[in-house]
Amino acid sequence: MSTAATPSSAPSNRIWAAPRLSMRWWPVFQRNLLVWRKLAVPSLLANIAEPLMWLVAFGYGLGALVGQLEVDGTRVPYILFLASGSICMSAMNAASFEALYSAFSRMHVQKTWDGILNAPVALDDVVLAEMLWAAFKSLFTITAILGVMLGLGISHSPKLLVAWPVLLGVGITFSCIALVFNALAKGYDFFTYYFTLFLTPMMFLSGVFFPQSQLPALVREIAQWLPLTAAVELVRPLFLDRWPEHALRHAAVLAAYSAAAFWVALALTRKRFAR
Repeated sequence: MSTAATPSSAPSNRIWAAPRLSMRWWPVFQRNLLVWRKLAVPSLLANIAEPLMWLVAFGYGLGALVGQLEVDGTRVPYILFLASGSICMSAMNAASFEALYSAFSRMHVQKTWDGILNAPVALDDVVLAEMLWAAFKSLFTITAILGVMLGLGISHSPKLLVAWPVLLGVGITFSCIALVFNALAKGYDFFTYYFTLFLTPMMFLSGVFFPQSQLPALVREIAQWLPLTAAVELVRPLFLDRWPEHALRHAAVLAAYSAAAFWVALALTRKRFAR
């Protein structure tokens, strides 16, 4: 005998239903692009200044003391080691900032999402547009940083062309994760937990600044499954003019984080707007 769904279970089923997506995300993406275009140059300078300072201070300063590191049996300059990891970190940070602070402003402070939802645009499409917009912003940022690295002669590997779409995937992954925290946030201060407890430890565990071989065995095994580790393992060999090992596994890790985080972010956002 079939039983009717209880009042509480029906809304829960709708909240966790599969994403219902359409091409109506595109006008929302265009709207963000048109607004951002007025501030493109200041935004670019703000996004690339910090990673370039990291690169100069640690790459040239600390690099003069460290000299070279061994990567898969090959000695490489420390600045090359750092650059190949820091560009992944930059993609992570740029996507996270956009999907947290800017998306939260549009959703909660400015009520832009409420206005958009008065048009024939579903909430699922708005969340998708925000995710893709944050990924685009990160791609714009790392393109500028990559251009500076090429100008400094850090790497001239033709395989860096492959790094560009890989870093777009990194931006998608971290924009999906950041949107989970965006859906939970009551204010901007909440994002401190995300950066302090999640992103910052991951920066030091994922092989950005030093090889993971220096970590304790247990920590190293856990760090192998972090999304930033997967990003670094895919991008660093391209800087060294090599193809990454276990590329499918690392790509699958990023894809799994992206799919799971987007679904959770969408469900939590639906719950927030259902109140």
